Amino acid sequence: MATRVLMVFDLPYAVKPDYDYAAEFADPEGSYTENDVYRALLECGYEVQRLSLFDDVRPLLDAVRDFKPDVIFNLCETFSTVTHWDKNIVATMELLGVPCTGASSSALFLCNDKGLCKKILRFHRVRVPRFHTFYRGHKVWLPKTLKLPCIIKPLTEEASRGISQASIVDDETGFLARIKMIQERMNLDAIAEEYIDGRELYVSIIGDRALRMLPAREMTFGQMAEDEPRIATYKAKWDDAYRKRWGINNHFANALEPELQKHLEDVCKRAYRALNIRSYARFDLRVTASGQVYVIEPNVNPCIAQDDELAQSALKAGITYPSLIRKVVNQALRREN
Repeated sequence: MATRVLMVFDLPYAVKPDYDYAAEFADPEGSYTENDVYRALLECGYEVQRLSLFDDVRPLLDAVRDFKPDVIFNLCETFSTVTHWDKNIVATMELLGVPCTGASSSALFLCNDKGLCKKILRFHRVRVPRFHTFYRGHKVWLPKTLKLPCIIKPLTEEASRGISQASIVDDETGFLARIKMIQERMNLDAIAEEYIDGRELYVSIIGDRALRMLPAREMTFGQMAEDEPRIATYKAKWDDAYRKRWGINNHFANALEPELQKHLEDVCKRAYRALNIRSYARFDLRVTASGQVYVIEPNVNPCIAQDDELAQSALKAGITYPSLIRKVVNQALRREN
């Protein structure tokens, strides 16, 4: 009997129980990750049922009761369009007692809070930028412990939302204004980090029995002026026209010396274990000219689409996309809740 997989993802609207998702899965700009995973699951021979969530968890409870899945393949990134509620959905899955792919609710909680995550990494002597958190309703000032320029970000957002070239500030006035914008206009807490000048690398790890580091990817900024801060803004990640205009490209990292390669692996594996991550994860790193490696942030719920960083790195390592999806499922099935 085929393994039953309940594939759960989010949509910005509710659908009926018998909905077929034909329109969403036919849209190349829409549910492309879900479509890739769904096709791979079918290719692996699993019995698959798709389920989308919006603002009600009861369809999940009903699907687990009626479909009786052996495993849940979790692709939820939001609930009711709120990004930091992804951990609550995973916590619900954990309560249901069904093995679930990807990050645990505790890892999502830790890594979603950029400040808390950096405190833990720093405790474990993993290098992170100097930082300070600013919560709404409290005093905002430029701490003497921070050196400008700094990058100001929302404390708990994902996918570079709220990050633009204006996020880089080099004076006190800009520093205070950017924090105020995030707190008042976005209604979010903020974090200020010292800007680290260096290469922007993305290193993926599969926690499949032993931790396996996949070939590093890199974002390069070909057409930007040398004195312009080179950061992975929201536009740099998601706006194709902007990427083309400034020559921004993602590719496999070139010219990694064996010593640096070993250092990257050591840093990422120590960070992975320090944060009690499981399954697959991607680390956003900065490597300075002197070879210092900074963890900018971990992504424990990274995009797993066929064309994205993690799957491309897996393919480079000889892991086909269906094999990658099978590894993720098998690890969830082996895991003890």
